[in-house]
Amino acid sequence: MDAAEIARLKALMEWEGRRTSPPRGFPKLPDMPAARYTSPEYYALEKERVFRKSWLFAGHIDEIPEPGCWMRWHNAGDPIVIVHGMDGVVRAFYNTCRHRGAPVVTEDFGKSSRLMCGYHNWTYKTDGTLVGVPERQDFPPDFDMSCRGLIPVRCERLGNVIFVNFDDEAMPLKEWMGPLWDEWAEFAFDRIRLAARHSFDLQCNWKVAMEANMEVYHVPFIHPETVAPLVDPKRNLNTMYPNGHARMLAPPPRTTDREHVRAIDSPPGWKQIESVGELGRTCTQSYTLFPNWVSPLSNYFVPPLVFWPTSLTTTRLELVTMALDWGDEPAPDLWTVPDETQPNGRQMSPIILEDTQFGEAIQKSMESAAFKSVPLSYQEARIYSFHQSLDRMIGVDDVPEELRVEQVIGEEWTWPNEPRDALLSEEAGESRDAAE
Repeated sequence: MDAAEIARLKALMEWEGRRTSPPRGFPKLPDMPAARYTSPEYYALEKERVFRKSWLFAGHIDEIPEPGCWMRWHNAGDPIVIVHGMDGVVRAFYNTCRHRGAPVVTEDFGKSSRLMCGYHNWTYKTDGTLVGVPERQDFPPDFDMSCRGLIPVRCERLGNVIFVNFDDEAMPLKEWMGPLWDEWAEFAFDRIRLAARHSFDLQCNWKVAMEANMEVYHVPFIHPETVAPLVDPKRNLNTMYPNGHARMLAPPPRTTDREHVRAIDSPPGWKQIESVGELGRTCTQSYTLFPNWVSPLSNYFVPPLVFWPTSLTTTRLELVTMALDWGDEPAPDLWTVPDETQPNGRQMSPIILEDTQFGEAIQKSMESAAFKSVPLSYQEARIYSFHQSLDRMIGVDDVPEELRVEQVIGEEWTWPNEPRDALLSEEAGESRDAAE
């Protein structure tokens, strides 16, 4: 990010802090239908049209570091196996033998030059090719092994981070990420290691859990000692990107000496990512990578929170920490702390507990007759834009009318367009006129 862009974003953050109403021209956000969080019909559409067609975080190369290593993955329905091929290429396949459907791997991690179904020992190379069928003579003479390899799943990487997509026609990962691909270059995705990855089950709809991390309206109220010293919600700047992604950028409060806030900002012993620029070092940057990744990015860590729907009213939250090599020091873990009640157990950190504490109660309240609609403020526009993207991914016309959100945030408010630049220039001109 060059100096001019940094200066522009810093000026816009200050402008946000001065405004006394939403920006001129920003659309009024209609209430969202309450049933988006409680409807089995809408949930089924999300599972089929969103999670089956989006690029999804699957893992890190550290989990399959060498040729022959594989890992089982089943966070989005169909079980798959991600394989570090003997040729060095990382691939993904449905974890389903082409004979009678048994899994070809049954453990979470392993290493082998071949993948073998334990039921009848059908054997596959790490590129998915079927190379072994016991009692081959008992199959018809024209039985063609070459067309019975493991069925692939789209698999691409951002540096060391592995993504999968069940849609064979999906755009490439780089195109899906759009400008984020270049913006994230400074965070050394090709060098960061996997430090921690833990999962926790939440008793609420996945959007309830995720949206707690998509706005700063709540920060002064439930994070007074943890996040509030780091984030000024008044000077928060949201940017919407194509394909449903978004960025929140906020400086610390003017009364905060960021260098002395150690809780999540610069843990002792962590190595700095030297390529990170000024905003990553001085502000809080939180990105939504559609559909289910939210992460602050800084000069110390890449720590995504990933939200997986497990039912209409339950969610699996993955808490991941990635950082530069920590050498002989303990592996850094931003989001979890030791659980003294069980050996080697982990529990959610205070920050995550603060964000998740209301999830179950919110879900129960949403299921009551009193929950009719959701009014959102300008500060929460990132959430409204996210819901627009959900409907577009599903197909707006395929969403029942009573469940749709109106598509009111248009391209004029989506990167690279930025109407606030003109408002900022207008304000500067008025200031010069007044001074003269």
